[in-house]
Amino acid sequence: MPDAPGDKKQGLHPDVLKLGLVSFLTDLSSEMIFAVFAVFFTTIAGASAALLGLIEGCADLAASSLNYLSGWLSDRSGKRKVFALAGYGFSTLAKLILLVTSSVTGLGVFRVIERLGKSFRGPPRDAWLSAVADPDTRGYAFGVHKALDKAGAVFGPLAAYGLLSWLGEGMEAFRILFWVALVPALLSIVVLGLIKEQPGVPHQRENMFETWGTLSPAYKRYLVTSSIFSLAYFSFSFLLLKAHSVGFAVRDIVLLYALFNIACVIAAPLIGKLGDRVGRARMVMLGYLSYLLMSLGFALASEPWQIVALFVLFGVFYAIDEAQSRAFIADLEQERRASAIGLYNFVTGLIYLPASLIAGALWLLHPASVFLFAAGLALAALAAFLFLRPDRRQG
Repeated sequence: MPDAPGDKKQGLHPDVLKLGLVSFLTDLSSEMIFAVFAVFFTTIAGASAALLGLIEGCADLAASSLNYLSGWLSDRSGKRKVFALAGYGFSTLAKLILLVTSSVTGLGVFRVIERLGKSFRGPPRDAWLSAVADPDTRGYAFGVHKALDKAGAVFGPLAAYGLLSWLGEGMEAFRILFWVALVPALLSIVVLGLIKEQPGVPHQRENMFETWGTLSPAYKRYLVTSSIFSLAYFSFSFLLLKAHSVGFAVRDIVLLYALFNIACVIAAPLIGKLGDRVGRARMVMLGYLSYLLMSLGFALASEPWQIVALFVLFGVFYAIDEAQSRAFIADLEQERRASAIGLYNFVTGLIYLPASLIAGALWLLHPASVFLFAAGLALAALAAFLFLRPDRRQG
């Protein structure tokens, strides 16, 4: 629904916090499972590391496969809540698989289906969030939502660590963990069901290709710069490998992951407020620049303190990229936000796969080349943004 002056109070809408709570509960549940999934899959279920890699690749593809479809369906019908509920519900139902089977096939199906739910819920929810957020504080709203979402990624692994420390690491302990993880997932559905619908303007006669034609030229220019940058977005695993090569033990690497999430939680609302003040386009460019500097840092880092500082910087970058890019798209697209965000997620998600494959090949040649390559692409994306200026209307 287009923004109308005076139709919302200035400040943070209560539904922003409610949607943030839904994301927190869902992420708390998911991260409890994902923190132990690789170990459970390979040691308890007996799968190979190669099969784990295949399943994770399929899960990454699933996480972006339905974005445009769900966004288009949401804009076509003007409905947000029903599609967000479907996505969250799909992920919750997938977790029931863990309670009835521990076979390799069942675990693989769970991993893919759970990510399909994530793919389906994102665009309608983000369009819903942009509708309840005041335009003057939209960046802050997205930042607060991302902070609550990533808080789940902080507490989820800690909860899993506590449970396994108490119960041990046998099959029964994992089964209890999966039962406990189901509780916040079910609560997230209850909370979401209680939030009042915020419908958009329906476009019932548009097919998916017609919707693409109606998206603004400014948005399409931003999609170009985002695609270039996505090639630089290698898997998080390479940062962990770099930390290990510098001298961090495996248990310390877990703490680095927590540090990254904490930095994101703290930075996201502050970054959002800054974006509201100086403009979202500058925040997008700041994101490209911070990723460039971070990549150069990882290429040159040789001391543990440098790695720690770079993980903090990565948390700040992530807060910019995950929250402010969506807020920027919401600024560019008034009526078809779900479609625009869905297409953005779909395109960038598809590019992440070859990006990580390229990074893997470069790592075999020389680890530093991964980060230098990423820095070069981040610079190219920044140059493309300055040249195309998607924040400006062009006649």
